[in-house]
Amino acid sequence: MMSVVGAQPFIKPMQTSPSVSPGIQRRHTLPASEVRPLNTQDAISVFEIEREAFISVSGECPLHLDEVRHFLTLCPELSMGWFEEGRLVAFIIGSLWDQDRLTSDALTLHKPCGSTVHIHILAVHRTFRQQGKGPILMWRYLQYLRCLPNVRRAVLMCEDFLIPFYRKSGFKVLGRCAITVANLTFTEMWYPISGHAYMRRNSEAIRFPQHPLTLPLTKTDEQVDL
Repeated sequence: MMSVVGAQPFIKPMQTSPSVSPGIQRRHTLPASEVRPLNTQDAISVFEIEREAFISVSGECPLHLDEVRHFLTLCPELSMGWFEEGRLVAFIIGSLWDQDRLTSDALTLHKPCGSTVHIHILAVHRTFRQQGKGPILMWRYLQYLRCLPNVRRAVLMCEDFLIPFYRKSGFKVLGRCAITVANLTFTEMWYPISGHAYMRRNSEAIRFPQHPLTLPLTKTDEQVDL
């Protein structure tokens, strides 16, 4: 079974706040931008973004609401959500798979002993599209997977028009996927997971957070060139 002990992704050093006078009460606000794992309480927000993004294009949702809850219950550590001021703006949901190629069982099953992460879905809220958030979130997700000791690769299936998008993130074409949904066919793509997570050029030293995968995002993150 995959262990996530010590699999805490990197975070850039935070600037320390100036000391606050005892007479001044600190005001608590939501972080401007952060990445964290999803949980079942996020399921409805996930599904609303997914439904708008996919039904308008293909008429099909990769995951129904009960399936979203299913994976966020079984393997929340393989999900990643981008939040701005507490609002979900982009997300990825994955699960483990234990075969060389995807089959129809991969759509609903999580195989805890598998070494392949099946990326079910990447979606961005319509208000935040065309801002580079999809590639940035995928980059961070793939770096996070490098921290998981038993993961060897990531796979996904996509329609042909999305192949260039995933190629820019480093995915390679495996071939035609055996899975079809209604009249839709897909291409299967893969990404090798090896080595340690690395920071971008000119990034500062790595510091690990107390809570895995809870990462403030900075302007530098949003400027990463994929």
